[in-house]
Amino acid sequence: MPQPTIFQDADYLQNSQYKNSANLDARATLHRRFRTAVTPWPVWVFDHLQLQPDTAVLECGCGPGWLWRENLARIPSNCQITLTDLSSGMVAEAETALQNSDHDFRFQTANIQELPFPDDSFDVVIANHMLYHVPDLAAALREVRRVLKGDGRFIAATNGQNHLRELWQIGLELWPDANEWLQQLLAAEWSFSFGLENGTERLTAVFPHVSLFRYDDQLAVTEAEPILDFLFSTSFAGGNHQPAPEPIAQVRQKLAQQIARDGAIHITKDTGLFNCYGS
Repeated sequence: MPQPTIFQDADYLQNSQYKNSANLDARATLHRRFRTAVTPWPVWVFDHLQLQPDTAVLECGCGPGWLWRENLARIPSNCQITLTDLSSGMVAEAETALQNSDHDFRFQTANIQELPFPDDSFDVVIANHMLYHVPDLAAALREVRRVLKGDGRFIAATNGQNHLRELWQIGLELWPDANEWLQQLLAAEWSFSFGLENGTERLTAVFPHVSLFRYDDQLAVTEAEPILDFLFSTSFAGGNHQPAPEPIAQVRQKLAQQIARDGAIHITKDTGLFNCYGS
């Protein structure tokens, strides 16, 4: 198995990057505000779930529960929805947001590599932009297959190697000596374990039927500050690697000039999901 990257370090993910939703929200804000797609990502993903009444659902890596918070009115009746995350802070945020809804939500801190559920427990399992964080992907997929019912479906979202490539180049201007984390992002190493390019191969080892659906979206960013907020929320910023004020000011000015000249900074998105089932 390849050496795990910083993006697969459980201690770092639980206690730093995803201790709570602050970093994730800084990045999601850029997508929410400046997407060009008509349909928001959480709505697009929910559409692919095709939930029916009385469905048992498990989400692995639920974060603060955004998928469900943004689709509450669309959840069919009598669904039992179990939300799990490696981060107890994320699970707590999801529970706070959803515990008083009219739906049967359940919350648990759990590792997808060792799911604490019996065999054949769920009709649908979801992993939304999280499998590239898993050190032992094969073990995780076996666990998903184990807890799914025989006719159950697995929905796995991820990114491709071109995702946000312009954004990482801006990061290189802030961190010209590009520490190891940034180099991994620029080389798209974070997606090598599970991305749009190799996801079908990884999934068909466990699920005979795998279909890929791409989300048609780009970013047209008309403000400099959300770009900087995004970059400072990422792993390669690392808290201890903040640039000096001068290069930050230079990048901010350059971004503002580009927006004034072109109307927006255009950033590539390369993302989608796999729909998998075993029978």
